[in-house]
Amino acid sequence: MSLLNRIFRCVLLLASMSLMATAGASPTMPQAGVEYQVLKRPQPADGGKKIEVIEFFGYFCPHCNALEPLIAEWVKKQGDNIVFKRVHVNFHGLVPQQKLYFTMEAMGKADEYHMKAFNAFHIDRNRLQSDAEVMEFVNKSGLDKQKFSDIYNSFSIQSKLNRAAQLSDAYQVDGVPFIAVDGRFTTSPVMSVTTIARVTEEEQNRSVLQVLDFLITKIQKERNAPAAPAAASSTAPASAAAAAPAKAPVKKK
Repeated sequence: MSLLNRIFRCVLLLASMSLMATAGASPTMPQAGVEYQVLKRPQPADGGKKIEVIEFFGYFCPHCNALEPLIAEWVKKQGDNIVFKRVHVNFHGLVPQQKLYFTMEAMGKADEYHMKAFNAFHIDRNRLQSDAEVMEFVNKSGLDKQKFSDIYNSFSIQSKLNRAAQLSDAYQVDGVPFIAVDGRFTTSPVMSVTTIARVTEEEQNRSVLQVLDFLITKIQKERNAPAAPAAASSTAPASAAAAAPAKAPVKKK
């Protein structure tokens, strides 16, 4: 066999192995420590019977901007399975952007104006870096200016800023977008394709939604699993043991 043929066969083999490795990796069957992480210190989840999902994001972030339409669609699909929350992080000292989101949220206008704020930054080039630039957005968007100003400068918004900082630290958020599920699991678009090479940003974003689907299903199965029967005490009479009721058991720069 000629040297050229050997080289050609080696190239084909390597290409085949690469395709096989990529095909074998799938975010539909993610693994802890790979496509998602398990928090060493679980956080209190405020979802009740539903599953709490928190997206840490920033209006300054182009990747958050790209993810937003897809994750908004995913949230609608999940419906009553989840309680979805957003936390605007304080990277780069962009407190006005944080205050903008939390004020819209307090007004009950976040869902309606959230994408408009992204567009203001990434399309209209309003960097939302100052109170004046935020108010420019408010004027153009049609939000109630007086009501917005009153809430924007209120103590309640400062409390939300403090809470956002606490959550970011608790969930060890070092980059956005970053998603926490049920106070126990965290993932991101980049993390979701850890084992897959050469993917587009849209593929990353769709992959993280698959990881989220997996985690939601995993948690639902855990919650619906029948409780293990209580073991009878070796010192108690058998009849008494049988009669005893079972006891119930968010990259930082």
